[in-house]
Amino acid sequence: MNTLYDAVVIGGGPAGLSAALTLGRSCRRVLVASAGPLRNAPSEAAHNILTHDGTPPAELVRIGREQLAPYDVHFREEWATDAEQIDGRFAVTFAGGERVEARAIILAMGMRDVLPDVPGFKELWGSGVFHCPYCHGWEVAGRRLAIYASGEKALHFCRLLIGWTDDLVLFSDGPTEFSADDRANVERNGIILREERVVRLVGSENSLESVELEGGDIVPRDGLFAVPKQELPSDLPQRLGCKIMDDGRIEAEMGGRTSVPRVFVAGDAGPGMQSVVTAMSSGMLAGAVLNHDLLEEEFGG
Repeated sequence: MNTLYDAVVIGGGPAGLSAALTLGRSCRRVLVASAGPLRNAPSEAAHNILTHDGTPPAELVRIGREQLAPYDVHFREEWATDAEQIDGRFAVTFAGGERVEARAIILAMGMRDVLPDVPGFKELWGSGVFHCPYCHGWEVAGRRLAIYASGEKALHFCRLLIGWTDDLVLFSDGPTEFSADDRANVERNGIILREERVVRLVGSENSLESVELEGGDIVPRDGLFAVPKQELPSDLPQRLGCKIMDDGRIEAEMGGRTSVPRVFVAGDAGPGMQSVVTAMSSGMLAGAVLNHDLLEEEFGG
């Protein structure tokens, strides 16, 4: 191995590019490894990004990569498949078998959404079915909206979405798992509960039209919010020895420090709210904290 980087950033979305920018501007040599589609690729636009509200996700990445050009930041369109510590450094192996050496790793790989096996869900994901009202709620505000969830996740969305519409139906796809008090509170807020099994989502031209239930009922809806199960897109964090939280994400302290020294996490794969802006923020912070650690080592004493 004759190539040494200060950091290898695994993931080339908003979190990874932000981390690379911070490290690049700190005069660090960085490799960004990226492969596969962005998590928000199905969305027409990313929102709540000051000065870039409504920009398509791919365009944000294009701009980000373009603005990294002045710095010692390199790109590899290949996923890292393994990494191990050797004499205080990391040997990172790529899918093609090549290895590079790094002083640190930032995991910015995001999360993979495991969508329900309901016809129409995958096809409408990001256009008629959404995960976050802060990202997509304004576009469907005041319209006929729906929630696909049960238990505490459903309650969370019930509390949240009344800020965007007063026409709301909760599809729990089975028992709601609500207590009597929770059920009464949801109904008091005008939210209609439907516990029948969801047969399919019906839509056209990338927009939701209705939800079909077991028994034949068809409920017209203009948008549906859901929080599907998530999983890490690779087992690299586990291979490195990172602790994983109950929700499948990587456990970390403030600044993205994981349980493994010199391994950081940024973006959706770590704790906190999942959005483009928070991913950028966590990437910047992880890059700065990592640079601080490297400076401490270099300064000595």
